[in-house]
Amino acid sequence: MEFVHKSVLLDETVDGLNIRENGIYVDGTMGGAGHSFEIATRLNGTGRLICIDQDADAIAAGTKKLEIYKDNVTIVRSNYCEIESILDELGIDKVNGIMLDLGVSSYQLDTAERGFSYREDAPLDMRMDQRSTVTAKDIINDYSEGELYRVIKDYGEEKFASSIARHICRARQEKPVETTFELNDIIRASIPAKARAKGGHPSKRTFQAIRIELNKELEVLSNSLEAMINRLDDGGRLCVITFHSLEDRITKTIMKRCENPCTCPPSFPMCVCGKKSLGRVVTRKPILPSEDELENNTRSKSAKLRIFERKF
Repeated sequence: MEFVHKSVLLDETVDGLNIRENGIYVDGTMGGAGHSFEIATRLNGTGRLICIDQDADAIAAGTKKLEIYKDNVTIVRSNYCEIESILDELGIDKVNGIMLDLGVSSYQLDTAERGFSYREDAPLDMRMDQRSTVTAKDIINDYSEGELYRVIKDYGEEKFASSIARHICRARQEKPVETTFELNDIIRASIPAKARAKGGHPSKRTFQAIRIELNKELEVLSNSLEAMINRLDDGGRLCVITFHSLEDRITKTIMKRCENPCTCPPSFPMCVCGKKSLGRVVTRKPILPSEDELENNTRSKSAKLRIFERKF
């Protein structure tokens, strides 16, 4: 299956990076290389682009798509949380822009055997990096009821988390839960019929929660954003596309803190903590997809773009 992924907020993100032809840019989540291709096009053969992805299929697809720009593009199979060591290895101190397009790609959702989608029957996998030995099946079958409740409640914001966790534990006593459709049936039985009738697919939130837990998505995001801002040159920008409220909240909070890191009480006449601003939040409110994009790409529905600019 070909790696196809419609890039969300493509122009808005690449415009937000303020591309300089001779600049150095990082796409921390290359995926199908839609954003990367547009960045490389604007570099005009003189700048440099570093593309990072942990998915082997994305690496193969991105390498093929960016072939015409190979002299200016470096592709690394890794997680974007390793950005500092990647830049160090490449001998790069500061960059002019970094972008992240978070969440799961269309390709990953549409490739049934990857186990990301509740719409296709497949083994419970959900690994973004297939070198990992732990899968969604391990979480479903090995976590305690309390741990499952925490994951589904915190990462899925699912109000029936307690019932779903209880039903999963009950079902796996009979036999291990191994496929996406088996998990669907358990979730459906955990949610009252009246609640199932509205609000989309009943499994959506639980699948999101298991995927986030397995791939440590929020932990990686929380631990990476400030480090990325610190690697930006003066005037360099960080663009982050999020797809649910938890990612957006983390991004918004960290960008705000980097703009105003002062920890002094408001009553102090002047700052004594010595923490200096790293720059400014460009987007007071997130940039959302246009009506056209929403019409042409339903998966852009919950996308939000936030931008931070580094200032020395």
